[in-house]
Amino acid sequence: MNLSTGGRVGLAGAVVVGVAFGMARYAYGLTLPDIRQDLGLSELVLGLVASATFAGYLTGLLLAGPLATRHGFRAPTTVGGVCGALGALIVTFAQSSWLLAVGVILAGSAGGWVWAPYSDIATRLVPLRQQPRTLAIITTGTSGGLVLLGGLAVLAMLGSWRLVWAGIAVAAVAAGALNLRLVPKTKLEPRPDGPRDISSLVRVLGVPAAYSVVYFAVVVIYFTYAADVLDGGTLPTVAVPALYAAIGLTGMVGIGAGAMARRVGTSRIAALCLVTVGAALAILGLASHSLTATAISAAIFGMAYMTGSAVLAVWTAELLPKRAGAAFTSCLVVGALSSVAAPALAGAIIPGLGLGTLLVLTAIVSLLSGAALMLHKPSTADFNRSRR
Repeated sequence: MNLSTGGRVGLAGAVVVGVAFGMARYAYGLTLPDIRQDLGLSELVLGLVASATFAGYLTGLLLAGPLATRHGFRAPTTVGGVCGALGALIVTFAQSSWLLAVGVILAGSAGGWVWAPYSDIATRLVPLRQQPRTLAIITTGTSGGLVLLGGLAVLAMLGSWRLVWAGIAVAAVAAGALNLRLVPKTKLEPRPDGPRDISSLVRVLGVPAAYSVVYFAVVVIYFTYAADVLDGGTLPTVAVPALYAAIGLTGMVGIGAGAMARRVGTSRIAALCLVTVGAALAILGLASHSLTATAISAAIFGMAYMTGSAVLAVWTAELLPKRAGAAFTSCLVVGALSSVAAPALAGAIIPGLGLGTLLVLTAIVSLLSGAALMLHKPSTADFNRSRR
């Protein structure tokens, strides 16, 4: 395989992130209706388990940096592959709520272990002019994972929801092998950092961090309950895997996030993503009985979801190029906290409000946040200071 450094990093990152983030992290929402029926769990327990997946993700995020410092940047990506494979395997054979929780926590942690370290890998190994595109390619690997997840769901219709998780375990092993093959085993050399004091970091990363809180909360609500909404309607069974595949396919536009950010500005692209996710949630909540409306919701959500993820990686690297991994991790951590809270809160209020109402209210939050971000004007002084 004769690839440039950027090509190797981009390919390995896209596959690893695609499996860990696009498959292992979101498979729970896809299989939620069948899990409920098979294991007989309540809405509250299902919501808590959903939150547990993101608690695992947060744990991976927090531990990835120290592990990379001690053993090199390939170490956390390898651990992520192991967690994804082992967690998916446990869920495949789980017969109780606690074993299910253990499996989804491990599988959910995979995304935290692998995503942020690849920002450091890209910014340290890839030439500067190729970095925005490489970062976008790595993040957009999630789209490929979602397409595969949709394919596994179709196969599972012929058997059991457990086949989805078995497929994820196999994919995680393959992705881990590719990661070991293409990413060099090299320790990160220390280099001059950007702003170190808390006030400077908050000032520089405050806006993308606030974006992360809203973005990840609304995205996790969509992924956790989209399959539930469709499963309870009049649409054919194949609508659920088709939804995930459509999200993955349309999400491929995220590859162009770096180029779009250069032309339009990262904060404006992020704002447009929040508005679009809000529209997708509103459509799903109000018209989930319509196949056309569902297809539109999945298509626009896929574009906004992947572009919104990719632009965050580009945004943090742009603001703190010398601490890209740490900056990205900081925003992912605050986003992970909202991801933990959102499903648990949703599980508690759905019995009273109903799922459709919850989706519409979440849509309103996303739309208003996008509008606020669109009106925000970034500080040139802070931007210039962050690049010194």
